[in-house]
Amino acid sequence: MRDIFKREIKYLRISLTELCNLRCRYCMPEEGVCKKSHEEMMTQEEIIAAVKVAAKLGVTKIRLTGGEPLVKKDIVQLVSRIKEVNGIEEICLTTNASLLPKYAADLKKAGLDRINISLDTLNPDKFKFITRVGELKDTLAGIDAALNTGFKKVKINSVLIGGFNDDEIVDLANLTLKQPTDVRFIELMPMYDSGDFGKDAFIPSTVVIEKIKEVYRGKFENDDDIIKEVTHKPGGVARIYRINGAMADVGLISAVSNHFCSECNRIRLTADGKLKPCLHSNQEILIKGLDEKAMEEKFREAILAKPEKHDVLSYESRSHAERNMNQIGG
Repeated sequence: MRDIFKREIKYLRISLTELCNLRCRYCMPEEGVCKKSHEEMMTQEEIIAAVKVAAKLGVTKIRLTGGEPLVKKDIVQLVSRIKEVNGIEEICLTTNASLLPKYAADLKKAGLDRINISLDTLNPDKFKFITRVGELKDTLAGIDAALNTGFKKVKINSVLIGGFNDDEIVDLANLTLKQPTDVRFIELMPMYDSGDFGKDAFIPSTVVIEKIKEVYRGKFENDDDIIKEVTHKPGGVARIYRINGAMADVGLISAVSNHFCSECNRIRLTADGKLKPCLHSNQEILIKGLDEKAMEEKFREAILAKPEKHDVLSYESRSHAERNMNQIGG
């Protein structure tokens, strides 16, 4: 199905839970979240019904997010059931990876296709700071588990934060030289929950290419030989590059400095059953408690309500989402 701006909506991001075993500073409060009752959250049957409706309307890709989706006890069964839905071609998962050693093999067997792993620093002390409670070794073990289980598409997502990890950009990008994991740098978004960071934390993704060239300059005849842009894929949110000799790609997601609204092909479903046509809008359409026919009407409404673009984002101009990121789906 297309929205009123002729964008074909083929991608549904489903937040399975607002809960997480970490407390990342740009995602959720230190004290966690006020746990909602079981009755307020989407049941497995409602999630499957929503996927069936989405597939009927042309959605082919599902991404499972949170919070942390691996804290949801029925995650493996849910992946297996989504895999059986006619029309769904790809199931992806975004995770902090700390529980992947336990679940990677079962998720692969259930039909999970891709894994994105959040990793903002390679420094154990800084990892503890940004996550408040996490251990770097657990996430690294999760990356190893994903690769050892045989997942062909593993991506590392790093949120760019000036004054925190901009000195690690090259170290993170160099992971693509050591293992077949794409590394995507994502601009810090001025969400409701990013109050821990001042104006200097919001840096453009272009600094990634600048820093890589600065470090490798002199090792190649010219800058163009250091890192080259890969052909852009329609519907993708990242500009893709590859360092000379790398096994995987470096991606830049510039949601703040150079948004990609004109190619946005997604809608979101929150864990409490609300469709969000746009991440940065406060518009939400409730589908929890509805049968498939009524859900279909609401999905159509959400797709047709998708705005042409979100407002300009900056430190001074915050997102209108009115939710923490863990309540929307990272």
